[in-house]
Formats: sequence, structure tokens, C-alpha cells
Amino acid sequence: MRILITSGGTSEKIDDVRAITNHSSGKLGKAIAESFAKSDVMIDMITTRHAVKPEGKNIQHHYIESTADLEKTLKDLMTANTYDAVIHSMAVSDFTPESSTTLEDLKSAIATQPADLPEALVDIANERTEKKISSDTDHLVIVLKKNPKIISLIKKLQPETILVGFKLLVDVPMIELLNVAKKSLEKNHADFILANDLAEIRGEKHHGYLINKQQKVKEAHTKSEIADLIKSEVMKLEEAK
Repeated sequence: MRILITSGGTSEKIDDVRAITNHSSGKLGKAIAESFAKSDVMIDMITTRHAVKPEGKNIQHHYIESTADLEKTLKDLMTANTYDAVIHSMAVSDFTPESSTTLEDLKSAIATQPADLPEALVDIANERTEKKISSDTDHLVIVLKKNPKIISLIKKLQPETILVGFKLLVDVPMIELLNVAKKSLEKNHADFILANDLAEIRGEKHHGYLINKQQKVKEAHTKSEIADLIKSEVMKLEEAK
């Protein structure tokens, strides 16, 4: 059996020094990889250099930084190899910096090109020659553009693979969390979605609900429980094919 796991969190460059990122540690992805590795499963793991990493002779690491890096690496690996399952646990940035400017330049762009402000701001950013934005300004304005949804690519690349996606919300009622997860399950043609709430994640404690295509829900309360639950359900589905 061969699987692909994404883990950790992407980082989106503002300039050559600064970046926008998230708080994902990669601990859950590590637990999932280690659980599968006990069964001698071959694992390709897309992760970042800052994330915690599993160890094992059957785990191959592929390092990325940005969402664009993730998209390229995912496509390359899924073109070169056939995977029985893809477990997409990486926290992917929804947005990436498109341009940055001072408040003064923003006001000027609004005054001169209000109808095409985003393009005007990109032009201003492209005219900048320094690789590090000067700190000699009281207000820096960053324009973000939406990143592609990486999970939506997976079944397009390999329709037969078992896809496990993740949905994280913050401090919401359980019914809302499950409803959002069900929508993600259908939209991305996933086989499972792990729904979790940031308010219920503390260290090893990690409360989550694994939902399958039949909308049956199984619950876990720690990272290791989630990892073992995902492994068990994926391997049962693979055996049933």
C-alpha cells in the first residue's frame, strides 16, 4: 500500500524576509504517518521544514513552503505515482500576498485609478526594486489574493484514490461543524472528512469527528486516536475495493 500525506502549514511570502503563515505544527500529520508506518505502508509526505516530522525507513519527505509549492509537488507526485490513499491534513493558506504598498501610495492609487485599484497596486509593487520592504513607513498595506483549493485537485488527478480531507473551524456548535464538513465531503468528492474545532485542540488532546460518504460519524479525542481511526477506516475501505 502506498499513501500520500500532507502535513504542517504553508507560508506565503510578503517579501524576501517576511511571510504570512499559520500555527499548524504538523503534530497530527506526524501521528497519522507513524500510525500507517507501523503496517509497513509506503508513505510520501509533503511537509515543511518547520513542522514536526515522523521518522521511518518507509517515509519519504518532500519539503514545500507556499501553496504554489504544494500544488506543484502534489501534481508531480500524483503524476509519477499511484496512491491508494491521500490524506490531506496540511493547513493551507486561503490567501497569498499579491502586492504591498504604503498607505500614501494607496491613497494616490485610489485617487488616480479607482476603477482598477488591484492592478494599480500590483504595478506599484512591481516598480519596487528592493527585496525587503522598507520599514520606514507607519502603515503597510498588503493586498491578498485567493489561493486555489488544493483538495479539489486530488480526485481530478486520481479519481480512484481514497481521499481524507480536514475541516477546521473555531468555537462553533457541533452541528455547524458537521454540516460544514459534510458540504466539504460532497464538494471535493472525498471519502472521509475529519471535522475538528480549534477550541478543542490542546496538546495531545484533539477532539475530532470522522465522517464518511454515508455520513456516518466516528469520534476521537486525541491525536493518536484520530490517527489510528483514520488508518483503520482507510485500510478497511481499501480492503473492500
